[in-house]
Amino acid sequence: MALSPTVKSDLLLVLVTLMAAISWMFSREAVLLMPPLLFMAIRFLMAGVLLMPFAWNQLCQLNREQLLRSLRVGLVFGIAMSLWVTGLHLTDHVGESAFLVSLGVVLVPVIARVVFKEKPPLSTWLALPVAVLGLAFLSLENGFQPEPGQLFFVIAAVIFALFYTLNTRAANAGSKVNRQGETVAKLRVPALALTTVALLTVALVTGTLSLITEAPEIPQVDFTAMLWLWIVASALIGTAGRFLVQTIAQSLSSHSHGVVILVVEPVWVALIAMGWFSETMSSFQLMGCGLIFAALLINRWQVLRQFLKTWLFRKKYPV
Repeated sequence: MALSPTVKSDLLLVLVTLMAAISWMFSREAVLLMPPLLFMAIRFLMAGVLLMPFAWNQLCQLNREQLLRSLRVGLVFGIAMSLWVTGLHLTDHVGESAFLVSLGVVLVPVIARVVFKEKPPLSTWLALPVAVLGLAFLSLENGFQPEPGQLFFVIAAVIFALFYTLNTRAANAGSKVNRQGETVAKLRVPALALTTVALLTVALVTGTLSLITEAPEIPQVDFTAMLWLWIVASALIGTAGRFLVQTIAQSLSSHSHGVVILVVEPVWVALIAMGWFSETMSSFQLMGCGLIFAALLINRWQVLRQFLKTWLFRKKYPV
């Protein structure tokens, strides 16, 4: 039986979460062998170059305003990824870290409110205290002694929230109208072009920071076959492949419940880290991660409710 486009989209989004989760492991292995910012520069340069052939036609048609929007998205993304990989380099708990970074999803409406005066939905205000309580469980197990890696991840989550907001506005913006009422520029940036420019900008940002902060370490890196395996896998699977599959999935369905699927990424990361790095979590850590995951679901309650209604309808009235 042929699958509907919506079902195909959902299955591809599940694949996206797995690709993103496994990329955490590749990245962790890589930053144990080389300076973290240098790794990110090479990874995102590779990913951007890999996506360029798919996005070439869109890239050639970008106007100045679209290019500036894409560069702004990439600049913020680059700062967020720099903080993320520094945290990954410092942390001892990959699974816990994924839940901390996922706080960015909860913070998106808050950032949109602060920066663009958008009114957050009620679910955001309900999710925030739950997320903060989860964060408290993760950082207060031995008194208020948050690890450096945790601080980097929390700051990264805030910057990621700004990135998500800017990225959404860039991908969905309408046309610019001048005072005479004439349309003078199309501001919406095609998805593949936006992604490619953003990835290459991240490479530029992390590469520049690497030259500034990691210069003495760079000549000492031993680029073994194993290290190249982690770098290429991160670029191919966790970055270029992930974004390409996500773009295809989103093109197959106009339903927004795919967002609910994406929030399971930290769960996959925690489960895979248990097997890959033999990680364990204390009861406090488990409670903190559980509360943050609950906050993610509360924050996406409207979408989750629509998803459940659609799923139950299909069960009751199969096509």
